[in-house]
Amino acid sequence: MDELKDDNQKQELTDTEPQSEDKIDGDIDPDNNLQFAINPIGAAFIGLIGSFFLYQIVGGTLTFLVFGMDLESAPVNEFRLMTIGGQILFILLPALVFAKIFYTDVGKIIRINIPGWQEVLLFIIGLIILTPLLQSFLYIQNYYIDILAKNVSFVNSIKSFFDVMNEMLEKTYGDLLKASNIFELIFVVIVIAVTPAIAEEAMFRGFIQRSFELKLKPVLAILLTGFFFSANHFNPYGLIPLFMLGSYFGFAAYMSRSLVIPVALHFLNNFSAVFMYHFLGDDELLKSNISIKPDELSSLVAMFLVLSVLFSGLIILIIKYYSSKKIITEV
Repeated sequence: MDELKDDNQKQELTDTEPQSEDKIDGDIDPDNNLQFAINPIGAAFIGLIGSFFLYQIVGGTLTFLVFGMDLESAPVNEFRLMTIGGQILFILLPALVFAKIFYTDVGKIIRINIPGWQEVLLFIIGLIILTPLLQSFLYIQNYYIDILAKNVSFVNSIKSFFDVMNEMLEKTYGDLLKASNIFELIFVVIVIAVTPAIAEEAMFRGFIQRSFELKLKPVLAILLTGFFFSANHFNPYGLIPLFMLGSYFGFAAYMSRSLVIPVALHFLNNFSAVFMYHFLGDDELLKSNISIKPDELSSLVAMFLVLSVLFSGLIILIIKYYSSKKIITEV
């Protein structure tokens, strides 16, 4: 990404320029006149640790207090409401609060800018290519994990643990997806697609990645955020696909300088799972430990390679699009 490298060289030059005396205790971003009270990398990790503690620990504790230890027998709609509340109170709200405390200007951190339709279309095409690419990767990954598990006892032990985690995730996600009427289905879309897209993107691509970008090279900021985004989902088989997906969302946020596009992509990705489950009767998108037969491997590898080339070409096209429009500036 030459343009991204050039971008960083320009930012390194600006770092040597005199900075305004009107700053908080920490520092100031000279390009956006963005003040920050502490080191942005520290702020990013506060966001990561804070959201994890609030959503996973506090939210999980509240869930057990309300529904008890037997979550399978919990009323599903009440559980959905609890999920929405947790996303808003423990992910979205902290992102906004942290942005206000550490940077004062929430808008410059969260970057809610309205993109052009051409930008949105380019990134949606990328998601259309990326989805089957990641699905084929998942099949190939699981094929080799199965082979290793059969021959290495240590790997087999890890796989057994992963299978238990994966089964719990699929059970929870499956319960949230079920709907008996159109009104419940709309509720499902809000729980699965709308709320996570807004809350998680505000925290990860909004506050955390933007904080990393203030001190790190854009590529590193994107990849770091993608890794933490993936790890936060506790999906052992989906760790790499979620990392790639999160990195794509981060790339979209950086190139467009807007949170709107990653929110839209996140929504479409989750909505497609709801659509496939309810209208096409395909629940494979919910599973991440599906095994394949040996004679299916070659076709999946070919598909993965072709889609990888197409996706790489689209990434280059997106970079050239922004470069030609002179939208990429120091951030």
